[in-house]
Order: sequence, then C-alpha cells, then structure tokens
Amino acid sequence: MRIIIFSFLTLLLFSNYLMAVDEPEFNSTFKDENLEIREYAPKILAQVSVLGDFDEASSKGFKLLADFIFGNNISIDGSSKIDMTAPVVIVPVSEIINMTAPVITEGVNNEWVVSFVMPKEYSLNTLPKPNNKNITITSLPAEKYAVIVFSGLVRKSNYDEQVNLLERFILKKKLKTIGLVQIARYNPPWTLPFFRRNELMIRIN
Repeated sequence: MRIIIFSFLTLLLFSNYLMAVDEPEFNSTFKDENLEIREYAPKILAQVSVLGDFDEASSKGFKLLADFIFGNNISIDGSSKIDMTAPVVIVPVSEIINMTAPVITEGVNNEWVVSFVMPKEYSLNTLPKPNNKNITITSLPAEKYAVIVFSGLVRKSNYDEQVNLLERFILKKKLKTIGLVQIARYNPPWTLPFFRRNELMIRIN
C-alpha cells in the first residue's frame, strides 16, 4: 500500500513538473513567510469577461482563453500556438466591492474578468490576435502588489481568512491599495488541494 501511495505521489509531482510554465517577472522587496511585497515588470494580458459563480466563471474564462492561445488566433503565419503561462487571474467586475467584501459566494452569479499573462517574448505588435472578439489584449506597466500565498481550494471560507490576513498586513505596513483583490491560481484542476498554490494580490502604491 505504501508503494502505491508513493508511486501516486511521485507521478503527481512529475506531472506538475511537466506542467511547469513561465510566470511573470517580479522582484520581491519584502517577504515574511507567506506574505510579500512584489514589484512586477510590465506585462501583456489576454482577458475575457464571464458570468457565473467563482468556479463557473473560472472554468468558462479558462476555456475561452485556452482556445485563443492554442491556435484560435491570427498571426503572420495564419495562426500560432502561444505557450501557457501561470497564474490564471480572476477579478470581480465591480467598483463597489472593497477588500473585505465576500466576493466568493457559492451559488451567486457575478461578472468576472479572467486573465492569462502572455509570454514575455511577445509585444503588442507581435502577439497573435484573438478571433474571439470577447477577448481583449491589455498592456500593463510596472506595478507593485501586496501578496499572500496559500494552498488548498479557493473557497469562501479560506478566501475570507486569507483576505483578512492580507488586510492586516497592509494596515501594519501602512500601504495604500489600488483597485480590487485579484485571485491567482497556478495549478491544473487535477492537482490535489495541499499541492496547490494560490495567491491573493492587490495593487499598492
């Protein structure tokens, strides 16, 4: 039995290794266990707006963006496959939701923006154009974020816990936030909860 469990875990870790992808470049200027302040380099995002609860919206957005990067696009060669990157970022679409609002509520439909970061070798001029008109391409400048890293499934209970910890960190460091909390997920859906890496991120001055 132990051999079976060991083999399964080895296979899982190997699968995650094979799924390794590029991540956005950043410089960590402060780190205390699972809390960080990061300075991100400029980046390009492919984004799509979807409706649903958190899980539904994540799935819908991922499928639409995956379709784009897997070849449903227009490039110099007709169409091109774009390498997958991590994380997948999802943000609620509302200007009235603040940091402490319960944006993840099971069974409630909301509007969300789901984003993929494009590989750093592309510019706005060289990135293939999506055939799906609902997908937009956005260029972001260098930005600074407060970040908390955690494992498990992203559910209302652990979201609320982690956002409260992030808020205390921000108050302690006397940081000024900009915009909404972003939910970043790094792993494929078959990854066991305790192997998953999730982050809550909020832009700061």
